[in-house]
Amino acid sequence: MAIEKLDMETKDVSRELVDAIGRILPEALTEVRDETGVLKRGIDFSLVRHALHGVVTDDTQERYHLDWPGKRSALIESNLAIQKTFRPCAQESVLFSETRNLFIEGDNLEAMKLVREGYLGKVDVIYIDPPYNTGSDLIYEDDFSSDVSTQLSVTNQKDAEGNRLVTNLNSNGRFHSDWLTMMYSRLRVARQLLMESGIIFISIDDNERANLQKLCEEVFGGSNFLGCFVWKRRSGAMDAVANLSEDHEYVLVYTKSVASLKGVERTFEKYKNPDNDSRGAWISDNLSAGKPGGDTYYSIRDPDTGNEFWPPKGRYWPYSRQTMAKKISEGRVIFPKSPTGTPMLKRFASEAMKPTIPVSSWIERPSPSVGQSTIVSPMNSYATKELKKLFGEKLFSFPKPVELIQAIIEQGAPKDALVLDFFAGSATTAHAVFACNAKDGGNRRFILVQLPEEIEEKSAAYNQGFQTIADLAKERIRITGKKILEDECHPGWKKDVGFRVLKVSTTNMKDTYYRPDSLSQQGLLDSVENVKEGRTPADLLFQVLVDWGVDLSLPIHNEEIRGKSVYFVDGSDRNMALAACFDQGIDEEFVKQLAEHEPLRVVFRDAGFASDSVKINVEQIFAQKSPNTDVKVI
Repeated sequence: MAIEKLDMETKDVSRELVDAIGRILPEALTEVRDETGVLKRGIDFSLVRHALHGVVTDDTQERYHLDWPGKRSALIESNLAIQKTFRPCAQESVLFSETRNLFIEGDNLEAMKLVREGYLGKVDVIYIDPPYNTGSDLIYEDDFSSDVSTQLSVTNQKDAEGNRLVTNLNSNGRFHSDWLTMMYSRLRVARQLLMESGIIFISIDDNERANLQKLCEEVFGGSNFLGCFVWKRRSGAMDAVANLSEDHEYVLVYTKSVASLKGVERTFEKYKNPDNDSRGAWISDNLSAGKPGGDTYYSIRDPDTGNEFWPPKGRYWPYSRQTMAKKISEGRVIFPKSPTGTPMLKRFASEAMKPTIPVSSWIERPSPSVGQSTIVSPMNSYATKELKKLFGEKLFSFPKPVELIQAIIEQGAPKDALVLDFFAGSATTAHAVFACNAKDGGNRRFILVQLPEEIEEKSAAYNQGFQTIADLAKERIRITGKKILEDECHPGWKKDVGFRVLKVSTTNMKDTYYRPDSLSQQGLLDSVENVKEGRTPADLLFQVLVDWGVDLSLPIHNEEIRGKSVYFVDGSDRNMALAACFDQGIDEEFVKQLAEHEPLRVVFRDAGFASDSVKINVEQIFAQKSPNTDVKVI
């Protein structure tokens, strides 16, 4: 039996949906011929409609949903397979072989499809700061945005003759539609990457906040909306025709399934015991409720003065008459000296039921008076100054503060979390991950994705030698990694400030690899070597990792066995994740020695065997020496 070949392309999610429907409703499975005449499995939707009689809707029925031109194409696009790969770039990386952090350069939808198999349901927290819909051709809100013409071609918004395929102007009816189409496909794939308890945080302004919330309700489910943070991003008033300065932004928070934020650690420095109460330190707390809970609107009387008190205007007591009477008798109600004052509740530190309290949805600026339940973050101007310190001058406008993303990561993920940011920008998220780990000894790791958008030639960033935003982001990670290690770090941190650079590229395989049904006799001869010219063994390795769904951040090292170069992924001893050899002239003695390592997976080049007999015997050798090894070829 021939050794199985790897597909060397991403999975078509629609096929997985067919399988899922088939498991629930097997009678709906059928076979249909595709455009080439090949039989493929499909779904008989007439049977599905019959099975869902009474609950299914169709296009003629009114229903509550968000719709826009381009939605269906975005849905299809999110499911389609792509014949792309990652090409590693060790020279632009830091600690390439051992780091667990990834920086991916390329289109973020393609990048997420490529990492999907290896990270499906494994991402703890996603933070994104997508380009805000300003109704112009600027891709990011910065002052060195890419050349419009170049980026329209890169992102398939301009055809070969230079004609605009998409116009996203404020006066255009597609102003919101184009933005929603872009976000919809990406959020769908992002949800697949989140673990069940995973949380996504999305920064946004007023232009698309309402639409984004509806979009997220569709992708993640309305019941999975955790809340919305409000962040004051500027201090000075902004000129506005309506005389209203928009000084805030939002962070929408959704979960994939059931999850909650960490909350803020409860502190007790405000608890005192001025009256030497035997129950210990206490604070005076609110003694009213905003909603009635039965018979909760009545007067209470101070047993010492006889003064009578009603709930504050528009509010109610939080307890029934009987419970309130008990609280008063136990000395838990603090009555004011003035009859016009408001009674307060005596709350003891010893009665605190949880070590944390809910975090406020209002993000505060740093201040001595900030409450213990509030996330603290400086404004954009501070973040710009901090970035200026790193590079010596202003290179990037409107970066998010490290403290903001650091707080978000701490709220949404454990100390060993995998953090994804697929609109990386200046790589603030990587900086925040390093800062979190240095602070508490965690070993969080990140996957950042950034399109190589060209920088304006007249900009300060270009004058410093940066040609793309991705180049600037990578340099920021290098600089911040070094600076953080210079400061005091938690002893439990592994101090991984490296990152492995991967670049989205065309497949390593020749076109004939994907179209065996259309091969001519000459094509068969050409496909004996099915790898494109100029592709390295490292390139092949990463396409194999993508296709096999292996973690792309696992340690990699290279060894020589009987004169052949072998890549070992995640160790060189037994039960390593993968062993790969793409050399020519593979013989049985080499295969026997490699099998002694007992890898979980092993892959060779299809045209790399010394003879057909060696290729035939490979599976038998592994069956004898390492029966649990999965053997494949490319």
